Amino acid sequence: MGRKRFDEMSCAIAQTLNQVGDWWTLLIVRDAMKGARRFSDFHESTGIAKNILTDRLNKLVDNGIMVREEVGVRGQRQEYVLTERGEALFPILMAMQQWGDKWIYGDGDVPIEVFDNRTGETLAPIQVANESGQEVTHRELGSRERSSGSMREAG
Repeated sequence: MGRKRFDEMSCAIAQTLNQVGDWWTLLIVRDAMKGARRFSDFHESTGIAKNILTDRLNKLVDNGIMVREEVGVRGQRQEYVLTERGEALFPILMAMQQWGDKWIYGDGDVPIEVFDNRTGETLAPIQVANESGQEVTHRELGSRERSSGSMREAG
């Protein structure tokens, strides 16, 4: 049985899950951000079965999140590189990292400390802010449907 798809749902979260909502997919993207490029790199770091890895890499390429680059003798070896679209997943992964650090490991017991290579500083907590820079929580969040260039309040 395949996983549920959300093709008919008019929701950016649902549509994003269609493209990267599989746990292996985000681990592959995580490893690409850490420098993995070859099939063997992803296989070694995740332990994913080769057939599943092939499927997920193909989907990432089909969805424009990664591209295949030929290296060495043409057709003999490929590397997988994140596109701008793939790089844009960085804040999502960092938000997941910070959530897991706090709610799974507890702030004092994190297995991996993430920091800025340029300064050595740890990352500030990810926050959602409005255009003025003011933090917004789900309690202050509103939404409205867009229709033909005009906006109308969502129910």
